[in-house]
Amino acid sequence: MKLLIAIFIMCFPISSYADEVLIAVAANFARPMEKITAEFQKDTGHKISASYGSTGKFFTQILRGAPFEVLLAADEEHPEKLLAAGLAQAQTDFVYAIGKLVLWSPKTDFVDAEGKVLQGKEFRHLSMAAPKLAPYGAAAEELLKNLKLWTKLEDKLIYGENISQTHQFVVSGNAELGFVSLSQVKDFKGSFWLPPQNLYKPLKQKAILLKGGKNKKVAEVFLTYLKSEKVQKILREFGYEVGP
Repeated sequence: MKLLIAIFIMCFPISSYADEVLIAVAANFARPMEKITAEFQKDTGHKISASYGSTGKFFTQILRGAPFEVLLAADEEHPEKLLAAGLAQAQTDFVYAIGKLVLWSPKTDFVDAEGKVLQGKEFRHLSMAAPKLAPYGAAAEELLKNLKLWTKLEDKLIYGENISQTHQFVVSGNAELGFVSLSQVKDFKGSFWLPPQNLYKPLKQKAILLKGGKNKKVAEVFLTYLKSEKVQKILREFGYEVGP
């Protein structure tokens, strides 16, 4: 993979081909993406313009003609729907990361290691992303239903438009705890429960080249870079598994 990246760089000298790629990035991937962006720009000379938000909202925007060139989704389904709609390039999609859902509170010793806090009365509000917009929200809903807690907790739920807003609800104290991405709270203080993987569908996150990125070399270079050992190391640092 390092060789492939080197070939791209050798064939197109930075001084003559530096360009910018427009990327729609699932909100859960914000922290690693910031680090990847810095490394990519340093290594290739290209620039990244990244927008962060819910995968569902980006999907709607792309359907309406938003000029994104690459999508880093939080699931597999939305990239596949874009392919079916003729708005993405065939055979360019791949799982770039597998995310993990975590129940987190900034309060020490508030969330126990088995998630039993969900069955108690210690909290008034539980934050999660809107299931119809964000795959991490859909995963949280599936988890609560599998635990037979959905009906019990439904009145306590506060929905964020995306996982970043969900996280902010907890940080601000509007909710005592919330379901967020492990990458958002890894190395942060507080308490958390990492639910067993069998309680929700694996969060396989796909990248895809969109119609707007067709024949744009910088977009292809970025997707190749995303598979590199350097990026895979960054993903592991933030708690992701590397696909597929």
